[in-house]
Amino acid sequence: MSESVRVDKWLWAARFFKTRALAREAVKGGKVQLDGNRVKPGRTLKSGDCLTIRRGDDEYRITITDLGDRRLAAALAQEKYREDPDSKARREAAAAQRKADYQARAERQRRPDKRQRRQIVRFTKGDS
Repeated sequence: MSESVRVDKWLWAARFFKTRALAREAVKGGKVQLDGNRVKPGRTLKSGDCLTIRRGDDEYRITITDLGDRRLAAALAQEKYREDPDSKARREAAAAQRKADYQARAERQRRPDKRQRRQIVRFTKGDS
């Protein structure tokens, strides 16, 4: 295990991003902060550093526990960091809200499609 590793490489290894290029673009775009400050992709991390990672609608606040730069299975990758409990609660609450919003939109009445319009016309005019 090395004493330090690049931010983009660690984010890729910890499975926050699918490719290292995506991790680098996120860091360059300001989606990753180290102790509240923007960082560059080549910045080295140390054990105990606190990262804030925004990925889509989710925001992770984590503390690094393992600096391994090898991409492992998802279950093993989660052992590389410890997530803040209120960060996890916020993410889960936001996910539940998004799911409820989606279900509310899905249950909304929509205009009838062509087949349904034909059925309505047959029903209202009768089969004469």
